[in-house]
Amino acid sequence: MNIIIDTNLWVSFVIGKKLSVMRTLLANPRVKIYVCDELLAELADVSSRLKIRKYITDDDVQETYKLIERYCCCVPIGRKAVSPVRDKKDLYLLSLAETASADFILTGDKDLLSLQAHRQTKIVTYKEFITVVEE
Repeated sequence: MNIIIDTNLWVSFVIGKKLSVMRTLLANPRVKIYVCDELLAELADVSSRLKIRKYITDDDVQETYKLIERYCCCVPIGRKAVSPVRDKKDLYLLSLAETASADFILTGDKDLLSLQAHRQTKIVTYKEFITVVEE
């Protein structure tokens, strides 16, 4: 299964001190996780914000990047996706999904979740995805 994990989930797992849960998903041999430069840039931006830095340390951020480097495949985005998504900043995720032929985008973003799918890619919560993986 090819998946993309939205920045909001990476940050949520760091804040919630649940990187071990993320590590289990990342190590699943049935799952291949894709990232791109835009996702990494957004993660750097979000994790440096003062309101987020109250909850995480530099070590948390570094551990997250190490997990991404070890378990994820970084690919350049091909062509830009076209979609009726409300927040145009999310278009890179849909473009990445097309480039990586992703089966799933995992997100907590309500605007993305309202799409339910983009081409071949289902857009689901982490909890919904875990149900699929466990089947």
